[in-house]
Amino acid sequence: MPGAITSDIEVTHISKHGLWLLAGAEELFLPFDDFPWFRDASVKDVLNVEEPTQGHYYWPALDVDLSLNIIRDPARYPLKAKSKR
Repeated sequence: MPGAITSDIEVTHISKHGLWLLAGAEELFLPFDDFPWFRDASVKDVLNVEEPTQGHYYWPALDVDLSLNIIRDPARYPLKAKSKR
């Protein structure tokens, strides 16, 4: 079902360096240097995260899709889209 969330997921903290995403029992850090789409986004848009399928995270207002593999090891996926701002 579109927009359905498959498990508990939430952004637990936002700092000037990045954000922390709680996915199940794992807390993941997404530094803005590796994930620039979140740097200038509104708190409301950053907090609005879905998990349409297990290990796949989507921020609808930002149109950002990230897999668990990309979040865990961003160096393996060096291609980055540029932030709109």
